[in-house]
Amino acid sequence: MHPTIDDIDFQARQGSVAAIIQILNEHFAEEGIRTRAIQDSGILQLLVEAPSADALPREAVVDQVRHVLETISPRGISRVNINSRIVQEQQLLWLDEIKRDPENSLLWSEPIVLKRPNPAARLWRDLRAPRQRNPFLDDVYKKKPTSSRSAFWRGIIGGASLALLLLLVGWATKDWLGVDLRLNAQDDSSSAADPAPAPAAPVGQDPFVLAVRIAQQSVEDGKSATTAAEWLDLAVRWQRAADLMGEVPPEDERYAIAQDRVQTYSANKAMALMEAEKF
Repeated sequence: MHPTIDDIDFQARQGSVAAIIQILNEHFAEEGIRTRAIQDSGILQLLVEAPSADALPREAVVDQVRHVLETISPRGISRVNINSRIVQEQQLLWLDEIKRDPENSLLWSEPIVLKRPNPAARLWRDLRAPRQRNPFLDDVYKKKPTSSRSAFWRGIIGGASLALLLLLVGWATKDWLGVDLRLNAQDDSSSAADPAPAPAAPVGQDPFVLAVRIAQQSVEDGKSATTAAEWLDLAVRWQRAADLMGEVPPEDERYAIAQDRVQTYSANKAMALMEAEKF
């Protein structure tokens, strides 16, 4: 089973840059506009490309991008810089090129700030969203010891969701009834959601190691990918690897490397999605 529309939409709402690119490319498909994106210093750097400048009217493109992104409302993304240029050969370092010579590299650039949705509405929408399983990750888990990985991740997700729900209920009660609630239960939920990192965690529970293994396997499989389904599967793998790298805490000595690989793996997923769209 490969990613469905609902799955891509859910990933985009969670802040997946690759999923956001896929949705924007589908939106602009009939207009011949292609997009790329990467997060840089808390800003989503978005590149829109077309064969000619006439296909990239500034006001129309900006309005459409704003509408799509505010509809998605990606978590953790509020500032977006839209960069426009004539389509070029695929380049993973396009942002560096633009930063070096923005005047000669771009047709125009427009920064925007997205409106944020009501937190309660977002929570309700996320809880109702379908969850899709990734067969590749099922294979990865089968290769690992069946110790406590499933329970570990369910505990994190469940604890975080419960803590957020209790917090929203407390705010609502305080505002509407004037009651100052002390969410003692939130302490227990938070401890479940954010356990103290063990000094010598098993390799099977190390997000950095698992991300590297997924990336290595994706590189090997990418050499023989020949169908849209295979490229889409690779895109999901790269996003999973990027998400795992993003879980490496700042106090970890590998944190800087992990942050760099988050960007690399996200770019690789974007490339895989582009390859899938060629079929």
